[in-house]
Amino acid sequence: MNSARIWEFYQELNEIVYTVDMDSHQMVYMNRKACEAYGVKEDEYKGKKCYEVLAGSLTPCARCGNSKLMPGHFQEEVIYNPVIKRKLAVKETVIEEEGKRYRFDISVDLGAAGWQERTGEDNEAMINEGLRISLMAPTPEKSMNVLLEYLGQSLTSERIYLFEEMEDGTYSNTYEWCAKGVEPQKDNLQGVPFQVVNVWYQRFQQGKNVMIRNLEDIRESDPELYEYLEPQNIQSLLVSPLVSDKKIIGFYGVDNPPEKYLNHITSMFQIWGHFIVSLLRRRNLVRRLEEMCFQDQLTGLGNRHAMNEYISALDPGKSIGIVYGDVMGLKKENDTKGHQMGDLLLIHAGQCLGRQFGDYALFRIGGDEFLALCVQIGEEELEERVKNLRADMQSNGIAMAIGCVWRSNGKEDIDQLIKEADDRMYEEKRTWYSLVRQR
Repeated sequence: MNSARIWEFYQELNEIVYTVDMDSHQMVYMNRKACEAYGVKEDEYKGKKCYEVLAGSLTPCARCGNSKLMPGHFQEEVIYNPVIKRKLAVKETVIEEEGKRYRFDISVDLGAAGWQERTGEDNEAMINEGLRISLMAPTPEKSMNVLLEYLGQSLTSERIYLFEEMEDGTYSNTYEWCAKGVEPQKDNLQGVPFQVVNVWYQRFQQGKNVMIRNLEDIRESDPELYEYLEPQNIQSLLVSPLVSDKKIIGFYGVDNPPEKYLNHITSMFQIWGHFIVSLLRRRNLVRRLEEMCFQDQLTGLGNRHAMNEYISALDPGKSIGIVYGDVMGLKKENDTKGHQMGDLLLIHAGQCLGRQFGDYALFRIGGDEFLALCVQIGEEELEERVKNLRADMQSNGIAMAIGCVWRSNGKEDIDQLIKEADDRMYEEKRTWYSLVRQR
């Protein structure tokens, strides 16, 4: 890749050619046509990140396709590039040389495309392209990020965001895309009170969007909203409701788009809103399925699947504390008072464990067995917490046999450590039942 001769062949081609180091994301080469298309001077791109030069972003592209590429095989597709506002026929592959992987792209410019140049059919084409690339993403979360990135670049805006209503009635910024040089606001916009956006909801309930062409226009009429927007360097915005089953569940918007395009954006936002709601539904369904797969439905703790996933990602260099617990007397509780009371006993045991070890990984791994995996915990702290757990159990009328193991690092086989904790628990359990029989 260091040979200048290789690139001399591409330099005067009329196709857009560039190469990216796939591991560092650094630009390696752009030919004359690529520099012209992306508005950079020759050699100005060197050392810069591909997403900075090619997408005008501070973070890696949501729709990065590196993982799909294979050496010796060209992937081909026709796309609309929202950054340079061109329709491109793209061929891309991976080149491996001297232990490094390079993404090689060559694109034929098929001409101007996008609603900025025309309207009507191009609006529809832009919408269809956004749907296509977002639906290609592997998860609903990824689909949402890909879509916002595409919208932000296509609309030449500074920021695209989505707010959802929380259980407490406030609104939180859950997704965000920012253009290069724009300060992210997501972390600052959590738990926004309803009264701040109440004036917007009055319009939403009438089926209308909210358009602010100049923020200074609302300084006097809506000072509370002005105080929220002004620190974000917002001069103009368009916000549209997200409606599911006739209920407003949130809203999404765009900051500082070109003023002359605001009316066009308004008509498209209503269409995009329906698709975003469908993505949120898919996301919620996936989350629920994940909960069912990895969560014990009775106690809310992780199940065996969750435990195995957690163990597979453990850092062997960190200390580990293992607490293995077994709720005693469960069978008697079920037999004498019914399974509902037995379930209640398990729920209370899980709550006790959560109060003492809630900042660590907790699992119900059997009918009456619980496990706490405590990464980066000190031995003395582990012993103190186990002592508090016993006291908590006793005060709630719960008998639990406990086995505890601590290691300064997790390099030993984790399954063997869990078995050691289990053996210690079993010794305590056998002693407890022996005492019960003697009474």
